[in-house]
Amino acid sequence: MPDSFFTSSKPRKRKRTESSGGSVTKRKAFGNASKPNTAPKSGGVASRDKGKKKLSRPEDEELSDQSDDGEGIEDMDLRADEEPEPSGDEDEDETPAEKRLRLAKLYLDSIKHDLAEGEFDAAEIDKELIQSRLRQDVLEHAGKVHLFVAGSYDLIHPRILRVRGHKLPVTCAIASENCSMLFTAGKEGSIVKWDLSTGKKVTVLRKQHRDSKGKGKAPEPDVQGHTDEVLALAISGDGKLLASSGKDRRLCIWDAGKGEWKKSFTGPMSHKDTISALAFRKSTNQLYTGSFDRTLKVYDLTPSVMGYVETLFGHQDHVLGIDALRGETCVSVGARDKTARFWKISDETQLVFRGGGRSRIREVIEGGLRADDDDDDDDEDMISGKKGKEKERNFIEASLECIAMIDESTFVSGGDSGAISLWTTQKKKPVFSQALAHGFNEVLSSTEGLIQTPRWITALASLRYSDLFASGSWDGCIRLWKLDSKLKSFSQVGSILAPGVINSLQLLSAPKTFATTVSWPLPLQQSCDVDVNDAPVTSAAESKRKDVNISPVLLVAGIGQEHKYGRWLKVKESGAANAALAILLSPRTA
Repeated sequence: MPDSFFTSSKPRKRKRTESSGGSVTKRKAFGNASKPNTAPKSGGVASRDKGKKKLSRPEDEELSDQSDDGEGIEDMDLRADEEPEPSGDEDEDETPAEKRLRLAKLYLDSIKHDLAEGEFDAAEIDKELIQSRLRQDVLEHAGKVHLFVAGSYDLIHPRILRVRGHKLPVTCAIASENCSMLFTAGKEGSIVKWDLSTGKKVTVLRKQHRDSKGKGKAPEPDVQGHTDEVLALAISGDGKLLASSGKDRRLCIWDAGKGEWKKSFTGPMSHKDTISALAFRKSTNQLYTGSFDRTLKVYDLTPSVMGYVETLFGHQDHVLGIDALRGETCVSVGARDKTARFWKISDETQLVFRGGGRSRIREVIEGGLRADDDDDDDDEDMISGKKGKEKERNFIEASLECIAMIDESTFVSGGDSGAISLWTTQKKKPVFSQALAHGFNEVLSSTEGLIQTPRWITALASLRYSDLFASGSWDGCIRLWKLDSKLKSFSQVGSILAPGVINSLQLLSAPKTFATTVSWPLPLQQSCDVDVNDAPVTSAAESKRKDVNISPVLLVAGIGQEHKYGRWLKVKESGAANAALAILLSPRTA
């Protein structure tokens, strides 16, 4: 009989049996130790729980012995079983299909609430309204045109606010998206902040004087502001940041609410020449800049970053215009390189669209000797008749001056030939071009008689993701254009008096209560050389697609007696002045 000192009171593993007849592995027993209250998976195992309660202490002791034997403490999962706490709105047993169904119901309830808030009765909210709203949300998420509202505004009696705070021409004017602030910049180097509801001046950010030491060529990093002409402004979507740039090669970031300087970008990573164009990516703090040094730069103005990101190369001349929407893309025009470029920032690629219209040299390069045959036909047409006169009116585009995005794949450009071109990323040539959009500039010469040259397009702006955009020159009018439903062409819907050179334009949706909160002068009838009543009538199909709740539109224009980049012309007729206009377009009541 063995001595009791050498015998163990612990049951051996090979002799331990369960009441159900099955064996329990070490790993499974260890896992069940942390979950003593798990429910049985099948019937007839109630006796197993009783057996486990009696053997729970011996099992724990046996596991500790086995770990001492070195069989596999590395194989054991010693982590605590942590389960994510379900939110109050979610059920932990909810399947993905049930979650999608619940979110869809919440989305439909929110649509019904928005449509029925204050204006509609519950009986009027039918399936047709919800379907149109769903279709609109899908198009908006896809970045396509979904607002067909160009023919819905009263262009005869707009309300106009005119502010004057600059001695020299206004180079840029821009309003915040909530329509509470207006910023204007002038050639004298100052920036003025206005209260848009009252038209009163709030703050003036004046031009800073250079240090007398040195030659004054390099930007001074310690100066809190601009030291030369301010040419471009941009405001972030949340209205917190204001970006400004100009001839001093300095990019300044301001606190838009307080009107205080925050940071300036200068040095080797900044532009080497005049910064001529700015654009914020919609709903972000990502800023795109264009310069006379033929490059574009990307900045991240998030408070935790506030720095330079990268440089985009490609243009062969001054970058005069830039625009961006919600996607990580932007468009720009390169003046006399006659190209519009569509930049894909994340892919580090670009699409090149060559403007300039038809020319004999270009057709020889692209089509070989076929241009010679076309010239013979053109000479026959030029002999006499109206057809020959139309041939003489085709002006070659030597420079692209401005650009505006319609949606994520469609944009318009304007040049010195007076033509506005509609582009899509699917084609290399313009989908449609409107020649001589702002007519001729007539000069009487003592030797040549009456000389007619086209007025070039100085500014373009679009209402984001809609069929409405505006153009400006120095003919005394801001012209409004409407895209057709298939985005294949556009036509003029009206014009608004604005004497002077239009140096900048902006179109944005205003809050529905904005017209009742502003203290602007009462609307006066505007007359221009185009009859608004002759504008195209909105078709029944387009009116059916339009949202029932049409918001008013705010059109902001920066006007001067001179062009912002030079002094090639000076306009003083018809009351032209250095000012900024804020024009409120309200939906038609009948």
